[in-house]
Amino acid sequence: MKKIICLGIESTAHTFGVGIVKNKKILANVKDSYTTIKGGIVPVEAAKHHEKVKEKVLQNALTESGLKLSDIDIISYSQGPGLGPCLLQGLGLAKKLAKQIKKPLIPVNHCITHLEIGKLLCKCKNPVLLYVSGANTQVISYASGKYRIFGETLDIGVGNFIDSFARYCGIGFPGGSRIMELASKSTKFIELPYSVKGMDVAFSGLLTNLKQKFDQRYRIEDLSYSLQEHAFAMLVETAERAMAHLRKKELLLGGGVACNTRLQEMCKIMCKERGAKFFCPPVSVLVDNAAMIAWLGILMYKAGQKIKVEKTDIKPYERTDDVEVKWL
Repeated sequence: MKKIICLGIESTAHTFGVGIVKNKKILANVKDSYTTIKGGIVPVEAAKHHEKVKEKVLQNALTESGLKLSDIDIISYSQGPGLGPCLLQGLGLAKKLAKQIKKPLIPVNHCITHLEIGKLLCKCKNPVLLYVSGANTQVISYASGKYRIFGETLDIGVGNFIDSFARYCGIGFPGGSRIMELASKSTKFIELPYSVKGMDVAFSGLLTNLKQKFDQRYRIEDLSYSLQEHAFAMLVETAERAMAHLRKKELLLGGGVACNTRLQEMCKIMCKERGAKFFCPPVSVLVDNAAMIAWLGILMYKAGQKIKVEKTDIKPYERTDDVEVKWL
């Protein structure tokens, strides 16, 4: 059977990436990310960044893979969820390339790509995914023909919550790595709101309380430590409840916030206590990247899920459980 080479394009938020995957091997995974010194992500400005760098990122990916555009068999792109102006940049390049080389185009769901690349690289079979990124916070697992959401945030994603607090304290975007660094310098636990509602979580009350305490001159190191202890405990609790409900013995992390070593540690402890296995793929595919877009493109193509170029579009609000899963 011929080995399929897919070029994937990622542009859901601050990262523009091009990845190339040949069957199960990542040949290239190149990205360029929009950042700010102050404030958060501005969708229109991020889209301008993507427009500026996309051709360079594409050429760098081809160079890294040692391939020519004519070697590519299929093109895949993130159609959602994400920021509309950013998604359009990825769609535009995907349509252009698909027409240029006359190859099939595969729109993929960004959230599901995190799960599938984790399954591939970690060799787990039927996990519960704790997907934690800027805009998305979901507990996902396969059931009855779809990837179902068994728990999620009721307000803001955990990454946006952390970034919002970091911005309030004068730290630039993204702020997750800086908060993790500050948290490592403290062990003082400050009691904060803990908001788990059934299988769901909420972060807005926690954010408000943290801002108030920062204004009251609490040490930022102590607040960062307590932020992580509360927020991550909430996430681990809901993930464990999903594992118990589904009787599953594997937990997989995905998304940029999963780079946090404290979150990883808490998940490991929970899994050990349950007699379950914990999986966390490399940082290069935890953060937004295009190799995962290419990999899901291959899976969907093999399952016959492709679309005519003229019918392609973006779906900024597409949910994980909107997607029909034919490749499993």
